[in-house]
Amino acid sequence: MSDRPGVAAFDFDGTLARRDTMVPFLLSAAGWPRLTLAALAASPAYFRGGRDELKLATVARLFRGWPRDRFEEHGRTYAATLVELLRPELVERLRWHQEEGHPVVLVSASLATYLRPLAAELGIDDVIAVELDCSDAGTLTGLVVGGVNCRGPHKVTRLRAWLDQRYGEGSQVELWAYGDSSGDEELLALADHPTWVGRRAERGR
Repeated sequence: MSDRPGVAAFDFDGTLARRDTMVPFLLSAAGWPRLTLAALAASPAYFRGGRDELKLATVARLFRGWPRDRFEEHGRTYAATLVELLRPELVERLRWHQEEGHPVVLVSASLATYLRPLAAELGIDDVIAVELDCSDAGTLTGLVVGGVNCRGPHKVTRLRAWLDQRYGEGSQVELWAYGDSSGDEELLALADHPTWVGRRAERGR
């Protein structure tokens, strides 16, 4: 048995949840016409930096100027609809980690505004996800905290920072990680116990 503390990191969309939750959130907040217009206006960002830049630019156009309270309330309302999307076998695995005393953290490219209330409902310790910046006046600036999507290597960077803060810089943990897509490859490569979910699991990664 390892003397390192155990930690479990779960991706959300396609892993703990059966499908994408980001686009339905954007639709519920803005509707098809506004989302389509925002994505079209943001399309030059795709040619600068691919899908991650397109996503950040679209989110900026949709939510810039929103009061933070309105945004967070919408996140709480949306979070209440997500429980039915959770994979029962992954929830069971999450509960096993909790029974073992392992801190559990969501590491996701989705928005923290709806993942945080869901995590609180599930007893998850923390959420590492996309956070929108807010002005001193309490309105969203359209910028993403840190300036990057929480995907691929950025998941590892942010998880390492979280582990350093919790356990001390350079501390070693025994890490379980769960993911389903190419955006999780670096996260699972870091883990002592990587688990692929969905189609990646079916084809052996």
